[in-house]
Amino acid sequence: MSAERVAALAGLVADRSRAAMCLALLDGRAWTAGELARAAGVSASTASEHLARLVSGGLLVERRQGRWRYLRLADPSVAGLLEALLAHAGPARPTGGLRASVASAALARARTCYDHLAGALGVAITDAMIASGLLDSGPGDGGPTPLTTPLTGAPVPPTGGHPTSPTTPPGALVLTAEGHAWLAGLGAVLPRDRPAARACLDWTERRDHLAGSAGAWLCAHLRERDWVRPVGSGRALQVTRTGESALFDLFGLDLGVIGTRPGDPRATSGAAGRGRR
Repeated sequence: MSAERVAALAGLVADRSRAAMCLALLDGRAWTAGELARAAGVSASTASEHLARLVSGGLLVERRQGRWRYLRLADPSVAGLLEALLAHAGPARPTGGLRASVASAALARARTCYDHLAGALGVAITDAMIASGLLDSGPGDGGPTPLTTPLTGAPVPPTGGHPTSPTTPPGALVLTAEGHAWLAGLGAVLPRDRPAARACLDWTERRDHLAGSAGAWLCAHLRERDWVRPVGSGRALQVTRTGESALFDLFGLDLGVIGTRPGDPRATSGAAGRGRR
């Protein structure tokens, strides 16, 4: 029965230790069983039992290499499920003092969500691609419309800040023909066995960011060009100086105006156009 399958799936992440392991794997890397045990704060034997359940339940896959056992999320849809659960769970209460607060702010600003970009940066890139006609958005983007756009702080029009298409399902994202051509011009070759674009609800911004093969390629492209770098060993990303220039050329994003209020003259300094880098 469907109810039984849903209950079984929910039970897999209902345990705090298993949830911690799954969330750690949102960085898209393969982790050893020992690393996941430390991330969850449990013993190796306890971690082994939890991981066995997650693998048998289809949320994780394992690969043995020599004496090491590596685990990762089974596929991008699992990452989307976890990100959606985080969004529905609501913002975490600040704990742990200044260090935890700084880490939380870094995650909210820019991070990876499995293999694509998330946080304010991911949402801002998605908005810019929609406004430029590279993505098509259905009515509504999976979350409440904010008062200002991410990164630029510019006021959002009543429509949500971008054109929508009556042919695109509500809350969906579709890579347009222009979007395909633009990515091809950047050197992208998207696989055919995965949707090019998919809306993924961002748990900090409460709006959609771009997932799918296009989102994965863009994330990899930015990292390969050293436009974004990991912050420590977690999922948070930092935009480099060359990355700031590249993001402005590509998407018209000005990262120097994060946190400005509507009406601040700096909030409109980022152009809405995009380059052909």
